[in-house]
Amino acid sequence: MSYVTHLRCLGCGKEYPADRVMNLCPEDNLPVQMCFDLEALGKKEASDIAYRPERKNMWRFGRLMALDPDNAKDASHIFSLGEGYTPIYRWSDHALAKKGGFELWLKDEGRPAPGFGANPTGSFKDRGMAMVVSMARKLGLEKLAVPTQGNAGDSLAEYAAQAGLSAAIAMPANTPMPILGKVAAYSQLYRGISLDVVEGTIREAGLLIEEKYLPQGYFSVATFQEPGWRIDGKKTLGLELAEPAIPFNEGIWRAPDVIVYPTGGGTGILGMWKAFNELRALGLTDGPMPRMIAVQSEATAPLVQAFEAGLPDTEGVEAGDTIAYGLNVPGGVGHFEVLRILRESQGAALAVPEADIGATLGRVFRKTGWWISPEGAACVVAISRLVDERHIQPGDRVVIVNTGSWEKYLPEIRHLL
Repeated sequence: MSYVTHLRCLGCGKEYPADRVMNLCPEDNLPVQMCFDLEALGKKEASDIAYRPERKNMWRFGRLMALDPDNAKDASHIFSLGEGYTPIYRWSDHALAKKGGFELWLKDEGRPAPGFGANPTGSFKDRGMAMVVSMARKLGLEKLAVPTQGNAGDSLAEYAAQAGLSAAIAMPANTPMPILGKVAAYSQLYRGISLDVVEGTIREAGLLIEEKYLPQGYFSVATFQEPGWRIDGKKTLGLELAEPAIPFNEGIWRAPDVIVYPTGGGTGILGMWKAFNELRALGLTDGPMPRMIAVQSEATAPLVQAFEAGLPDTEGVEAGDTIAYGLNVPGGVGHFEVLRILRESQGAALAVPEADIGATLGRVFRKTGWWISPEGAACVVAISRLVDERHIQPGDRVVIVNTGSWEKYLPEIRHLL
């Protein structure tokens, strides 16, 4: 059975029924998230959370999920394309890691690997959209809409098309051609898929969705606009980094010491933090919480500017020009919560030079053969400064999250490889 009991606003704390179809909290226009009855779940033996490591997708976490895959009623709503349970690689020959005496790992959300699951569109967005479509099926929603820098639109198009739902997707004209082309093709192949291309960024795409599609009865599943579904989908990334099956955990639940994460809207930060808090509340782990590091491009760095200025929320910035398209987010309704988590975890927000992202992307590919995305490359760039500023210390287990595959960014980055 599902242990979700209600929704709670991340700002004012007001609570709503778990099955309420809503966007932002009407009291303060801030996001809501799903809350679990952790007390009831915690009264069970640890094995009763129905953790299924043999299940090679994100639904391996049983009753820690918003829909319990072992419950027949819940399972009838789940729509999965094999997302999650992605590979993690130790970067044992990384020069800074060897010199600094810390373990460096890369969690690869982009490319499949034997023995693991695979995000079907080669992006971490598939975790959130799998939950979105599953919850939409449960609640009877048939028309979904999303503004996107690219990957979320690709993901929603895939899941909605395969699940027989309608989806309206709006994305910038400079979205990488493999992503833009695929969604355009889906809009021709599947009657329920619509694509609009806008000049600007996700901000302008959001305005188009609001003006054109919401009046037609579409439900917005934009970042933080749905009732916590994407947060709980992304939560599985944190669960995978803490589960006993992870190589460095040696059979126990334990979070890494440092997580370096490319951050645009920030849903992943909230999801992972929620995962670690729930594991602690259930008594599955009593280790320290990880230091969360948000990485952005210097071209567009609202979180970094707010973090360094000590502000409680971001102030909108002008979008820049970056090859890390997923980071080109000039502001976000959930950024206040991202900043709170960064500070609570004693983490940091760093902006890296655009030129370094490109150079690192090529260097990593030549040295390791890994097809990391520009967003993942931004995190690799940040490692040096994180060591210098002692956010990474000897003995730490550090995980870089690579959120997608470089093949989705061709031909723009081919010259870097």
